[in-house]
Amino acid sequence: MIGSKQRLAMLLSKMKVFDQPDTTLEQYPTDSEVAAAILWDAKMHGEIEEKLVADFGCGTGILGIGALALGAKRVIFIELDAKVFPALMANLHLLEQELKKEFSNYEIIQGNIENYHHPVDVVIQNPPFGTQEKHADLVFLKKALALAPVAYSLHKTSTIDYLRDWARANDARVTHEQNYDFPLKLTMAQHTKRIERIAVSCLRFQV
Repeated sequence: MIGSKQRLAMLLSKMKVFDQPDTTLEQYPTDSEVAAAILWDAKMHGEIEEKLVADFGCGTGILGIGALALGAKRVIFIELDAKVFPALMANLHLLEQELKKEFSNYEIIQGNIENYHHPVDVVIQNPPFGTQEKHADLVFLKKALALAPVAYSLHKTSTIDYLRDWARANDARVTHEQNYDFPLKLTMAQHTKRIERIAVSCLRFQV
């Protein structure tokens, strides 16, 4: 297992990202430093090791792979876009090379998260922010909290008050909040700078 947040961030920095990101799905890579911070926080809460973890909208798998590296019992990767699976598989192979260990304790599912119905211990996700489809992030959040008692979920910081109200109305609560200056590298046609930075927060939801 990975023994430090710094080493985890170094490992995740080597992961492949989207070759041709789909704007409609808001595909953008999760920064390795941010991913490592989220995962390490979950580990410190005792919510990674020997736990069944789901990575909804996993993309190329950085969050789920980080959970494997930290000793998750099993990780479920769910992704609608099958075009990203070669990169996901390459990243899983890289994990095995880096840790000199074979991993078989994961499952990759191609499809809509709405069609997954099996309970898990924790969901760690970077959902669409809702830029293309309003409240797309809530679809992921609702599903996460329907299947798990705890979810770590990335959202635009500007939506935090709304999400806190939503959680209260849905018998959940936000227990922790970590704010990040989230780097979005030049991957989308609408991006005009090499790196755009937006205020993003990881919220820990609990039911």
